[in-house]
Amino acid sequence: MRKSWLLAGAAVLAAVTAAGGVVAMSSAKQAPSAALVPSVNTAKVKRRNLSAVVFQYGTLTYRARSDGSPYAVINQASGTYTTLPDDGDKIDCGDVLYRVDDNPVLLLCGSTPAYRSLSKGDSGPDVTELNTNLVHLGYATRAQLDPSSDRFSAATASALEKLQSRLGHDQTGSLDLGQVVFLPGPLRISQTTATLGSTAHPGVPVVQATSTSRQVQVQLDASQQSSITVGEHAQITLPDNQTTPGMVTQIGTVASSSGSGSSSPTIPIYITLKHPAAAGSLDQAPVQVEITTKGVESALSVPVTAIVGRAGGFAVEVVRASGQRKLVAVKLGLFDDADGFVQVEGDLHEGDRVVVPSS
Repeated sequence: MRKSWLLAGAAVLAAVTAAGGVVAMSSAKQAPSAALVPSVNTAKVKRRNLSAVVFQYGTLTYRARSDGSPYAVINQASGTYTTLPDDGDKIDCGDVLYRVDDNPVLLLCGSTPAYRSLSKGDSGPDVTELNTNLVHLGYATRAQLDPSSDRFSAATASALEKLQSRLGHDQTGSLDLGQVVFLPGPLRISQTTATLGSTAHPGVPVVQATSTSRQVQVQLDASQQSSITVGEHAQITLPDNQTTPGMVTQIGTVASSSGSGSSSPTIPIYITLKHPAAAGSLDQAPVQVEITTKGVESALSVPVTAIVGRAGGFAVEVVRASGQRKLVAVKLGLFDDADGFVQVEGDLHEGDRVVVPSS
């Protein structure tokens, strides 16, 4: 079920039509404004902070690449796979990801993939990543090794020897291609594509993985893209009907269609859970999402039920202090779906009373 303030406006129009058609506003047919009528239920015109709520279905999963696809772990070592991770395993940066000929291949944090062997005198972004990891993992202090340096120095070699000693490697102080894999952060294995005991070929994927961070992905109707911005709050209803808060952290820019002729284009939006532990170990689980838009502050508003149809637009029926009733044309703004109010513009003032249906 999808809702937005646009749908709410359509619903109001439909409800007004069903309730009794359109109210004519011509002066020739309108009852004299001075006529007194029996008392009716009314509500005050007030200024409120209004916000719209977009209702969507989404999928709870683990964050991966910006387009939602998993990371591919590419092997660069030669030999035989002797240890492989299981689906669902979580691997931290600095931990052994898999083994070839019983030699460990480490996961290190970084966005530049390993593409060469590294030794003293080398420089580049891959060296910066290595220096950063060596300091972060405790094999050197910042005073000993600048983690932002792109130079493979004597301090880099010394820290690397300590790492190699922990792993049981020869302490060469250099890094051979195939000994580490650089990926943006800790991983959760989603699928192991290699087979234990099979030949490891350089350049071939070993596993597919995601990050260990949780997120909800929603396919939003492309027409609603402008109504949602990064940073807006969301309420997520999990499969067990428990709710947990989240925040919109990314909005896609490319619309796509499912391929069927009747499907409207959609864009992906991603919501980060504020309390990831609330989701347990669920993966690829269907959830319901309510996204609260920023809305407007101190908006002149009336209950949605006060709106009536008129030729060419909408109106509210105002009850004056004397008991006189008069239809006043209004222009509708933002619908607050949660609280049932709508922003109005017209010849209205805060404190005026408008007719609402009997409860």
